[in-house]
Amino acid sequence: MNILPSPLLTATTQQPYPLLFATISGAHLYGFPSLDSDYDLRGVHILPLPEVVGLDIGRETIEHSQLYDRLQLDFVTHDVKKFFGLLLKRNGYVLEQLYSPLVVMTTPEHEELQAIARGCITHYHSHHYLGFARTQWRLFQKQEPYPVKPLLYVYRVLLTGIYLMQTGEIEANLVTLNETFQLPYIPDLITRKTAGQEKSTLPQTDLDFHAQEYQRLLQKLEAASTQSHLPAVPSAKAALHDLLLRVRLASE
Repeated sequence: MNILPSPLLTATTQQPYPLLFATISGAHLYGFPSLDSDYDLRGVHILPLPEVVGLDIGRETIEHSQLYDRLQLDFVTHDVKKFFGLLLKRNGYVLEQLYSPLVVMTTPEHEELQAIARGCITHYHSHHYLGFARTQWRLFQKQEPYPVKPLLYVYRVLLTGIYLMQTGEIEANLVTLNETFQLPYIPDLITRKTAGQEKSTLPQTDLDFHAQEYQRLLQKLEAASTQSHLPAVPSAKAALHDLLLRVRLASE
């Protein structure tokens, strides 16, 4: 059982709208937080009916960063309708937020949504992970000395994508993923970041090796997508529609 800092729960009680859930994402979810890592909270809020059907529409996305008891929090929530729409658009981020085991605040509807959202997972989610890996690799290459953080993100998203294509399960923690993939260099990279600061770096001599590994895993993810038995289209739209109506009407 994970013991979470109390300011995280305090932050959820100070939001302008009721929450369907709030979970931790970012480095803490991925298994490699540094001592100075911020906490990334993600969740779903519920706009009241007048702010959905009236002329003055409420905020679909709420973002704010602030200190809670000397703990830096980055809190982002989407309205329930927007979040459900993102689930239907092959968005890996929202799946990871929904299934994050680091739960700060939950409801019965959160658990129901987790069951429904399994019908949102398709083999096209591989495109999300391929795109994110390429972006992080470009970011990694542009900086010298070479930072460990974006490299860890490269490996994390590639392994998450491969695992999803092979099993249909969301797993965002790199330590847990590596229990399956057994890449011998992952523990050292994680130690470099978690034992140091956010901007820990690698020697240039390691670059060629990681470039080869990046290409190998990229190809493995592409192959896993082609071979995956996951469906091509989501099947959960009707169930999401029903849950959205119930959640929205219950907010009155």
